[in-house]
Amino acid sequence: MSIDAQLHSPRAEQDEQSITIHDPDDGSEVGTLPCATPAEVGTALELARVVQAGWAATSPADRGAALRRAAAALREGAQDLAELNTRETGKPLGDSLGGIEAAVATLEQYAELGPVHRGLSLRGAVTATDYTVAEPRGVAVLLTPWNDPVAVAGGLIGAALVTGNTVIHKPSERCPHVGELLGELLQPAFPAGVLTTLTGGSEVGRLLTEQPGVDVVAHVGSSAAGTSIARAASLTGAHVIRENGGNDPLIIDADVDPVWAAAQAALGAFANAGQICTSVERIYVHRDIAEAFLAALAGEAESRSENGTFPPLVDRRMRDAVEAHVDDAVRLGARCLAGGVTPSGPGSHYPPTVLTECTEAMSVMTEETFGPVAPVTVVETFDEGLRLAAAGPYGLAASVLTGSIAHAQQAIATLAVGTVKVNAVFGGAPGGSAQPRGISGAGFGYGPELLDEFALVKVIHISSPQQGA
Repeated sequence: MSIDAQLHSPRAEQDEQSITIHDPDDGSEVGTLPCATPAEVGTALELARVVQAGWAATSPADRGAALRRAAAALREGAQDLAELNTRETGKPLGDSLGGIEAAVATLEQYAELGPVHRGLSLRGAVTATDYTVAEPRGVAVLLTPWNDPVAVAGGLIGAALVTGNTVIHKPSERCPHVGELLGELLQPAFPAGVLTTLTGGSEVGRLLTEQPGVDVVAHVGSSAAGTSIARAASLTGAHVIRENGGNDPLIIDADVDPVWAAAQAALGAFANAGQICTSVERIYVHRDIAEAFLAALAGEAESRSENGTFPPLVDRRMRDAVEAHVDDAVRLGARCLAGGVTPSGPGSHYPPTVLTECTEAMSVMTEETFGPVAPVTVVETFDEGLRLAAAGPYGLAASVLTGSIAHAQQAIATLAVGTVKVNAVFGGAPGGSAQPRGISGAGFGYGPELLDEFALVKVIHISSPQQGA
């Protein structure tokens, strides 16, 4: 049986393990999908290795054209994919469509950038030529998250494929139907085996990352999983790109409008129910504006609860983790100004929650909560807020609201994070990229620099032959 036929052959029912997903809004069943077996993992890797040389030999322009076809197919299937994303993860439909539009744009961007991903010319002897070329690493394993599953996967898939790598994509086990449909839309744009989607949980991910012959692993997800992947790669030699957890601080200076600051804090903490990698996870506000800020922030939380459109958390396991952080904080002396009570009924809803009088003894301030919780510490000075914000092992991003250029520059120089945002909790120029630090990851996970992560540089030196006497 050919490798491709093996990959798509039926499996014995008794050997199957499956994932069942329930809609986090109403608890209804979305569906059940089987997990890839160890044999299927091995077959997918073998096929990816077999076809990789041919894909690498394909011209960058033709690889870019394939990405454009994939982008067109994704645009065509956007509505169905967005509705499935909303059912599977609770992400609002408009946000789901926005994530797909971002993936389409990113695929088109890499279709343009891939063919012009150039090397360098080097100056040596006059009679010699020295230059560099970028070559694909080989087989890329991509492990993508559930909170923005199409946009993140689109970026990693596009960059990996346009640089000549073959790809095995394992979407999060929290949105396997989205991952499966995404693969069905994209795969026909490429030769067989160039892009394969495998469904499964942590066991499938472990098998993929521990196999010899995997040349690069890109992971967007928790810091614990990222650390395990990095350990496995130290034995296999795979290059690792990681964007992992964050505990992103927001520092609010004394000279800003407290109502505007509260709107920014609410956006950062509550967007997508706080389930964004760069969500605001902890807030340090200057005492001079703390009272007005906290009142406005509690109002922001309550208005989101009252309008009936606030999205649920992805599942009850996530809600249990968020609830545990809030309960721990209240037990240790935090005061709840809004939310904080788990609603009854189906699904995995949790209200926008504001906590004050928080301390560094509370897990809600020292760990990633990944939910709609805005924990606040009141500080006496900007320096105190900056010192607390700079503490901890995470290094994904941070935000500062200030009218002082001096304080902004001080924060930029002090905060050991991949991204510092001044006077806006979200945003950035197109094509931007960043390198997480600490346990938040390593390597460029997006932008033009991601092409470099998926490539190896070869240096060429050509000398003139020695002439005979």
